[in-house]
Amino acid sequence: MTGQIDQLIKPGSGRGLLDVYGDRFLLKLLVRKEIKVRYRGSVLGLMWSYVKPLVQFLIYFVALGIFLNLQRGTPNYAIYLFAGIVLVNFFTESLSNATRSIVDNRDLIRKIYLPRELFPVATVWVSAAHFLPQLLVLIGACLVVGWTPSILQLAAVVLIFLMVAVLATGLGLIFGAINVYFRDSENIVDMIVMVVTWASPVLYVWSMVERVMGPWFWIYQLNPMTVAVEVFHWAFWEPSLKSDQLVGATMPPDLLTVWLPVAILTTLVILFVGQLTFRRLAIHFAQEL
Repeated sequence: MTGQIDQLIKPGSGRGLLDVYGDRFLLKLLVRKEIKVRYRGSVLGLMWSYVKPLVQFLIYFVALGIFLNLQRGTPNYAIYLFAGIVLVNFFTESLSNATRSIVDNRDLIRKIYLPRELFPVATVWVSAAHFLPQLLVLIGACLVVGWTPSILQLAAVVLIFLMVAVLATGLGLIFGAINVYFRDSENIVDMIVMVVTWASPVLYVWSMVERVMGPWFWIYQLNPMTVAVEVFHWAFWEPSLKSDQLVGATMPPDLLTVWLPVAILTTLVILFVGQLTFRRLAIHFAQEL
């Protein structure tokens, strides 16, 4: 009996995200469950991954590209717009679902012990399953207009995907844990999601912000999602332009040499803080739920 008690794991004393890797089979099951539950009774099923961003793209393109005539000063504005939308949608969906993941799985958490980090991480994987089809559509559209990326730009796409996934995981751990104790976290995240689209150069070009902020433009660049969207534009939009369209279509200065490393470092710090916060608060999840 004593030997069995010694094998028990004290709540909050696990290895955190390392346990998620160790229990990746459970992670796979949770991802499958989340996808099945989300589309249960749905006629279109996973096709909604295409329909929702397509409708969102059409609304923004008509309102901003045509009515406000932003496409006149931004060549291949449709590519520019869609490249930003698919990335921001991946982040906002991941963060929103990760915030609600612990509360939504309260019944499972109360009954059995398993690494609590599995739930927010699983929601990010589910969002990735929605993101990848959209990415394929974006690549197809880019190829139609003559997309010629370099190896470095293709590598940047993978790097940004991983960075945004890690960023959403870190923030999801923070807000997901706090949401168990204070449901206001969901409302805070909803506001963050609403702001992110406008706080990143998705619907407009970065130079507009630079003209307004002047020497304070660096504050705008501190947002990891801002840098992520700018790198996505560099990887998808810029290689789709013809030589005569490249005039004035430059990326922010020091994007790859300064701001991308800063964004990666900020993301890793957020992940560390998220894991630390989650482990401290996870001890009493079962009681609070």
